[in-house]
Amino acid sequence: IMRVIVMKVDLRADWCHSLKEKRMVVKSVVGKLQNKFNISVGEIENQDIHNLITIGIAAIALDSKVCDSTIDNIINYIEDITDAEIINIDSNIEVY
Repeated sequence: IMRVIVMKVDLRADWCHSLKEKRMVVKSVVGKLQNKFNISVGEIENQDIHNLITIGIAAIALDSKVCDSTIDNIINYIEDITDAEIINIDSNIEVY
């Protein structure tokens, strides 16, 4: 049995006043998450809004305990690496 973690995380970065500033934040968060957790990460929505960031995350795990701890670890890590405020988290675990 394989479990696929799918997450959508919305962040607000009120100090970003341009898309260029936002892009630097997104690139940093995405790169750090990929390096730390070996997961798929990318910006998926709100590309044209300079202070909202929405990233999509996908990961694979073997059991539900690992899934839950991975989700918690990802959220905690995002809070540690950026000053952007997490305003919404949607997560789902699909079983195959």
